[in-house]
Amino acid sequence: MTKTLLCFGYGYCAQALSRLLLAASDWKVYGTTRSHRKAAEAERNRIRAIIWPGGDLGPAIEDATHLLVSIAPGERGDPVLESHGREIAASAHRKKWAGYLSTTAVYGDRGGDWVDESAPPSPSTERGRRRVAAERAWQTLAAENGLPLHIFRLAGIYGPGRGPLESLKSGRGRRVIKKNQVFNRIHVEDIAVALSASIAKPEPGEIYNLCDDLPAAPQDVVAFGSELLGLPPPKEVPFERADMSPMARSFYGESKRVSNAKIKRQLGFSPTYPDYESGLASLVGKRT
Repeated sequence: MTKTLLCFGYGYCAQALSRLLLAASDWKVYGTTRSHRKAAEAERNRIRAIIWPGGDLGPAIEDATHLLVSIAPGERGDPVLESHGREIAASAHRKKWAGYLSTTAVYGDRGGDWVDESAPPSPSTERGRRRVAAERAWQTLAAENGLPLHIFRLAGIYGPGRGPLESLKSGRGRRVIKKNQVFNRIHVEDIAVALSASIAKPEPGEIYNLCDDLPAAPQDVVAFGSELLGLPPPKEVPFERADMSPMARSFYGESKRVSNAKIKRQLGFSPTYPDYESGLASLVGKRT
């Protein structure tokens, strides 16, 4: 029996999961994008692309047995629920699995301490607050309509074409120093494997952290990336003097060590890249 995944947002993580699922013969995948160029590229990769907003998602929502939502909430809340919440609710009882990709930013600043899924959200940024609101909105829809919802809180995502190595290659890499600053990361391929494991063993209502095993200071990651590329490490810049975007600065406003013990215990997840060293080394074809 063919299984059908509808990706609200056919972005970096959705593409990785789709590649994994389409390696089997019993899947078909829809994916939304704003770009006609990206839609054409997706079609070449066996994705049934839909331009959205603008395109008709009704048939895809009806057809889908599985949902993946990776679109970030905005000022007005979650755009998927705003536009298609009623349609999703009406077909919720026919879905086998739904995944919402959130962020570890919902935990806020923990002063470098460990945090797991039992901790109540305490966001310290607008980005984190919007994610908490979106999580709760999806949980409400799921509870009221029987949608088998799973929430995944992702750490900093990197992988092919994305992350510190790309910044270093382009000359944009920096070693920003802030005392006691640590956070986790996650390789995009490990995200895909974890989502696939959840699809194979649904646990509706669960929340999982998706991160590696080694929280680390960002300057250490940049220094290691420089070594891999044979480049001199960028000069150290104190956080207070660093010229950063609001998004980048928000990452430095929170220091925490995130535990992935729950998803390992419940789903048998074992990251291929348990630390940034193995993950970055794989991107340049080296072994640690």
